[in-house]
Amino acid sequence: MSARESMNYDVVIVGAGPSGLAAAIRLKQRAEAAGRELSVCVLEKGSEVGAHILSGAVVDPIALDELIPNWRELDSPMTVPVVDNQHWVLTEKKKYAFPHILMPPFMNNKGTYTVSLGNLCRWMAGQAEALGVEIFPGFAAAEVLFNDDGSVKGVATGDMGVAKDGSFKPDHMPGMELHARYTFFAEGVRGHLSKELKRIFALEADSEPQTYGIGLKELWDITPEKHVPGRVIHTQGWPLTDEVGGGFLYHQANGQVALGFVVGLGYKNPHLSPFEEFQRWKQHPEIRTILEGGRRISYGARAINEGGWQAIPKLTFPGGALIGCSAGFVNVPRIKGSHTAMKSGMLAADAAFDAVVADRSGDELAAYPEALNNSWVAKELKMVRNAEPAIAKFGPMGGTLVAGTDMWMRYLHIGLPFTLKTHSDHDTLWRKDMVKPIKYPRPDGVISFDRLSSVFLSNTNHEEDQPCHLTLKDASVPIEVNLALYDAPEQRYCPAGVYEIVGLDESAPRLQINAQNCVHCKTCDIKDPTQNITWVVPEGGGGPNYPNM
Repeated sequence: MSARESMNYDVVIVGAGPSGLAAAIRLKQRAEAAGRELSVCVLEKGSEVGAHILSGAVVDPIALDELIPNWRELDSPMTVPVVDNQHWVLTEKKKYAFPHILMPPFMNNKGTYTVSLGNLCRWMAGQAEALGVEIFPGFAAAEVLFNDDGSVKGVATGDMGVAKDGSFKPDHMPGMELHARYTFFAEGVRGHLSKELKRIFALEADSEPQTYGIGLKELWDITPEKHVPGRVIHTQGWPLTDEVGGGFLYHQANGQVALGFVVGLGYKNPHLSPFEEFQRWKQHPEIRTILEGGRRISYGARAINEGGWQAIPKLTFPGGALIGCSAGFVNVPRIKGSHTAMKSGMLAADAAFDAVVADRSGDELAAYPEALNNSWVAKELKMVRNAEPAIAKFGPMGGTLVAGTDMWMRYLHIGLPFTLKTHSDHDTLWRKDMVKPIKYPRPDGVISFDRLSSVFLSNTNHEEDQPCHLTLKDASVPIEVNLALYDAPEQRYCPAGVYEIVGLDESAPRLQINAQNCVHCKTCDIKDPTQNITWVVPEGGGGPNYPNM
């Protein structure tokens, strides 16, 4: 085996999302202000910055205002302020507007922008590179490296040119080791290295289990007379009944709308398909009216942290830290997490810079969690900490009432005297014989579509002759447990048609994994009832290539 080369940096950041890029920019800003040299590297598994970024998104600029105060003058893609904020409660045929006066003031979208988060990250990457940050897209961090004392030493990128059978192809290139004083993990939701670090350092020992939703998104060009730049619509209710979730539709720049649907992964019915629920939602008369005459141009899916403040793990360990959605700073009721993710990266950067100036390395950055606990991030997330758990516990209607009451009381500095616990999403499925199958309508090819034509629009591509990045701990479990007890729910919770049960007609069922379809949403790693599926990084550059998501 070829020896790996190594490179040394002061700080290595895994992931070029909002938190990773904010951390990189902040580090270089601090170094420039102090007149010091500081080497910063960002690894990005996507083929380019933004290729794997998917979010609604409505962005609160509070963190960006702190990081780059003159961003409005620097050709930023955040050009569409939210001017109309609507919340609908849907029945199968009708909508009822939810009065905003009933919502706490912090729930409004005043001063926010609707934007492609991928494009915002591309712009932030340009700002980072102008400061001297080295960004390496197409290189996936595949392994955590450790010093002899157990502290994190850095990461290694995955080998390129490895065949499916593990042999080296002619173009084989060994991975590169990146060593650092401190390593930040900004992989996003359910990052595979972050998951391993949580296990090794017991980072979740004192937190509630993280919970998740799956967000499915499409971009549409709609007819000009229907487009209202800055209009933001959120929905709850139909087509979901007892499940947590809802829809969104944002009128963005260039005559486009970003629309999507989120389903909490704590759902019970193994026959439920989040993808099909999304397609049903689009057929609601109020949604269909907006889309008719338009054209779908992109599709994608991504898991979302929903556990709230009580599910945030310990943030630091010797030699590194978790930032952004690797830790879980999403404000679920506001449906926003980019601003909190960015702020977490900035605070971690401040702690790391101070440590480097003090000539430290490999220790725990205790100043980071301390600063975060004293920041507006903590204040904001504590305010809404019972919202998602309340809906999960008491159902959509009762939970909304409990969550709303709790948020109002906290806003008025009263607060309910408890913090609700969360659950692990993989524990919630009922057996297939306990619930009725769900019959979903066929797609019409105009408003609703099938999975494979949707994946085509995500520009997903993986080198076929490479090891499968969706690994099974026990190859017998998919048939003997998942199919037998739950009717193979992986066929339905996956939004990309990766998992198929074949051979049923021959009475020899087996699980077929179409890994080349994977859009890196991480739902299988989260929802598999026996936690038998483990997602690891494929060869760098593989996966979706979202152009404007």
